[in-house]
Amino acid sequence: MIAPATRARARATFGRLLRPPAVLLVVAAAAGGLVGCTTGGSGDRLTIYSGRTENLIDPLLSDFADETGIGIDVRYGDSADLALLIDEEGDRSPADVFLSQSPGAIGFLAEQNRLAPIDEAFLDRVEPRFRGDDGRWVGVSGRVRTLVYNTEMVDEADLPASVFDLTEPRFEGQVAVAPTNGSFQDFVTAMRELAGDDATRDWLDGMVANDVRGYANNLAIVEAVGRGEIAMGLVNHYYNEQAQTEDPDIPTANHFFPAEDLGSLILVTAVGVLDTAGDQRDGAERFLEFLLSRAAQRFYVEETSEYPLAAEVPAPPGLPSLDEIQAPDLDLSSLGGELTATKELIEESGIEQS
Repeated sequence: MIAPATRARARATFGRLLRPPAVLLVVAAAAGGLVGCTTGGSGDRLTIYSGRTENLIDPLLSDFADETGIGIDVRYGDSADLALLIDEEGDRSPADVFLSQSPGAIGFLAEQNRLAPIDEAFLDRVEPRFRGDDGRWVGVSGRVRTLVYNTEMVDEADLPASVFDLTEPRFEGQVAVAPTNGSFQDFVTAMRELAGDDATRDWLDGMVANDVRGYANNLAIVEAVGRGEIAMGLVNHYYNEQAQTEDPDIPTANHFFPAEDLGSLILVTAVGVLDTAGDQRDGAERFLEFLLSRAAQRFYVEETSEYPLAAEVPAPPGLPSLDEIQAPDLDLSSLGGELTATKELIEESGIEQS
């Protein structure tokens, strides 16, 4: 189970999500790259490339190492960048496991045949819509795309009925996005998949024409909305949930778009075993089993307000269930093959990070 001290550390550090740590201890990996040395362990070691930040995932890695004796070396970074790095490293990659913030990045590696098949015993713990249709990755936690807004600046009755409404003149200069964030990139890829490239390009151009504000990440958007710097922004739901926990007086709320609107896309944190795992395959599968365990799933609920995807753990209190959200029908596996093209489309739109 997740140790109390681990939970306390997670609560204390979650507010620094997506902010790079001041100091990162590094060691040389087998292929000559650099990875953060996360745990000691007394036996075998796993090398994990993680698109989830150290502040969030380190408590789980530490508990896994304590329970199994398997040490962990981890390289942190942007999910898309790490996926491209793994593909570039090829058979020389030291990575055994890829933990991705987004289904798009891990789907890209599946498309490149860089992931090994996952045993059905693990796949069957998660609904088919939250795992790769080729059986090479599985979701371990879920996030819903929402519109966070300042309750002192925006009347609930004036909120948009669809994410596509945000290009209307009434929202000029009021909306923030995180153009380099993996979740926003997955959202744009989903728009391309469901509405087409032309409609997606029109939406991006419309947002730029409407003076959209670019921020580094979801956390920066929630903080900006909370202090009244911007009225609203597209984020993952759990950032505002955590902000509300840390400061109940912050004037922010999540707007869940109506049923089947693209604005309520459900995304997952996903994990896959690299085809380069070799002798570490057993340890990689033990790590996968740990992330799908009841203890780890409860950790996501209690510490980060993310949706659990396994072990029949209920959703965080106060949030609609995943079934109630009625997200648009989308095969998350389809997001992987378009990662590079989506990044180029966003860049071409001219959305700039402030």
